Amino acid sequence: MRAVSVVSLLFTLAACGAGGTDMSDVDPMPVPVALPGASTGTYSFDCGTGGDHRNGDNMITSPGQPGAAHHLHEYVGNTSTGAGSTEASLLAASTTCGDGDKSAYYWPVLRTGDPHDGEVVTPSRVELQWRGNAAAPVIAPPMFTRMLAGNAKAVSSGGAFARPSWTCEGFADRVTNRYPACPEGAAVMRVHDFPSCWDGRRADSPDHRAHLTYPAANGVCQKGTFAVPQLRLVVSYDLGDGPFTVDTFPEEANSAAADHADAVLVVPAELMAEIVRTLNAGERR
Repeated sequence: MRAVSVVSLLFTLAACGAGGTDMSDVDPMPVPVALPGASTGTYSFDCGTGGDHRNGDNMITSPGQPGAAHHLHEYVGNTSTGAGSTEASLLAASTTCGDGDKSAYYWPVLRTGDPHDGEVVTPSRVELQWRGNAAAPVIAPPMFTRMLAGNAKAVSSGGAFARPSWTCEGFADRVTNRYPACPEGAAVMRVHDFPSCWDGRRADSPDHRAHLTYPAANGVCQKGTFAVPQLRLVVSYDLGDGPFTVDTFPEEANSAAADHADAVLVVPAELMAEIVRTLNAGERR
């Protein structure tokens, strides 16, 4: 079974409109029914579309090691994020976000042509949104919380922590772990939903995952954890008919399944309090 799953994960190259997954064949994501006391609001915000800040670093998984990601990350939010970043340096930096949000939001770049040296494509749109919990009110996560969505080493780890993220404009309710074949004129989209059940104690953990986990399909957080706002990151690209791939560690062979996104939260307390209030009140912003 492991060999089959790894072969599946190695499905990589696809052109938009030819050779990839037809999103009409993918089942829609289940939407949990809101229970009494659910936090049904959303809070959308703008941090730009990237293109100005890229590097091969990862301050969460490889702090102090420039280039350790072995692939290129695209950033929005904090303008200083890199291998040498500290909590103090993040606080002191400027940001592309509004309302004083100095968080670092980042993901691997998309390339056209050659998977390793091809042209880097700047996103046409980046959407960031905080979402509530279908089963409970949310509370604020701590400042400097580290967050991982997906797994940059999904292939070499046999699929551990991999999460489907790929879709097309017009099919935002469906995602796959394979490259999509998008209709002509439709944007390629990557949808990353971050974990949102906090252990109530830590802003980080040794594996950068145990402190913040995913809820069950019905939205319920496991015992001993607390619902916090869920971050959704949607990155869109206007592409032609040629091949495109996500930048990855060499051993991941540019697999679509190795897509991922990371975040370090540097949200002012007053802003996070307003986000929590909005979600718990069921409002849309």
